Amino acid sequence: MLAVLGFVATLALITGLIHLYLWKRLVKDTTRPGRWRRIGTVTAVVLALLVPATMMGTRAGMYWLAWPGYVWLALMFYLLVLLVVLEVPMLVTRLVLRRRTAVAAPEPVLVGPASTPGTATTTGTTTMTTTAADGPATPGTPPTADEASEPPAAGAIGPDHDPGRRLLLARGAAIFAGLTAAGLVGSGVRTAMGPPRLDRVQIPLAKLPRSMDGLRIATVSDIHIGPLRGRLHTERIVAAINRLDADLVAVVGDLVDGTVAELGEAAAPLRDLRARHGSYFVTGNHEYYSGVEEWVAEVDRLGLRVLQNERLEIATRNGVLDLAGVNDVSAAGTGVAAPADYAAALADRDPSRPVVLLAHQPVAAFEAAKYDVDLQLSGHTHGGQIVPFNLLVRLEQPVVSGLGEVDGTKVYVTNGAGFWGPPVRVGAEPQITLVELRSA
Repeated sequence: MLAVLGFVATLALITGLIHLYLWKRLVKDTTRPGRWRRIGTVTAVVLALLVPATMMGTRAGMYWLAWPGYVWLALMFYLLVLLVVLEVPMLVTRLVLRRRTAVAAPEPVLVGPASTPGTATTTGTTTMTTTAADGPATPGTPPTADEASEPPAAGAIGPDHDPGRRLLLARGAAIFAGLTAAGLVGSGVRTAMGPPRLDRVQIPLAKLPRSMDGLRIATVSDIHIGPLRGRLHTERIVAAINRLDADLVAVVGDLVDGTVAELGEAAAPLRDLRARHGSYFVTGNHEYYSGVEEWVAEVDRLGLRVLQNERLEIATRNGVLDLAGVNDVSAAGTGVAAPADYAAALADRDPSRPVVLLAHQPVAAFEAAKYDVDLQLSGHTHGGQIVPFNLLVRLEQPVVSGLGEVDGTKVYVTNGAGFWGPPVRVGAEPQITLVELRSA
């Protein structure tokens, strides 16, 4: 409980600072004091509270918060990124305008003692000119408080006295950032809620006998059945996989975001998965947030074999393949499941046979490579889900999307068929992959 409260407090602090920045750029800089600024300020406060409220509320079953909260989270992110990127051109533009204003400003007019209009009075080396519009002035007399507070004349506005121009510039940046963020999020929602893309990839394995050439594994991860995606989502994925007519089905973690009591009905279509040599499942990190023991039993009841640090021989009429699976790396320390045990899954096997490992996170390949794993199938990354998060994922995972290699072990990472958090995918379409094994 303390960990959850700490997470929420940290999230509230971070989102509060982000919303303070957004309020400055989108409200304070673009409005004059008055009603519209007050409305914008209240809106910013409500939106700042919406993010932690959504995180806590959806856990408590208030799923109606999910759509507005998570969509705003995506909009907030893109507004932040765009406005930060615009800071540099905005600064350059202000400096250029300030320089041009300074160059265009007329020479100051020095006003001397009262004299006849149009005459010049010389005092030492200083010439003072008066006109009919000039009031009496005394050399050396400081301006009054009222005179000092008056804005400069239109022709004498200096680089720091052009509020209209600054307001116009701020509004232009805000409109650009708002429209761009809305466009990206709108397109991303359409992509995330649409059908997963069906990809085919051929992966050569040195140990695969020619008799098994072409063995096909339908691979899917990160289905994320939850508050925003229910039974229809599962049915669509099952139908897409069945159309592939695969030899094996591999579901590599993060199936759900909720308990069996909440989502058991939504997961039920998994019982209809078809494959010649069976369907298999390994846990992802989200299973450990959702009651992993109940889900392992439920998935097994639905007909998927759950591989928990174990290996099976997949015997076909053309040969034998080792299929192994390990618990997710996040299982360590949970106290509810055994941590990932690569020795239990991979040791003491026939080294002449190829082995395919199912492991939710690509980072598992560093351990898998020590056991000469031929191919690891993973998910977890969502392909980044929202650009530019794919760049951050690279800091944690060796492969973000597609086929890569870690210490001699080939690693294929699928983008996942669902999403987590914002119902948005930008630059990483949902995906189901048909992995075709080829003999080298």
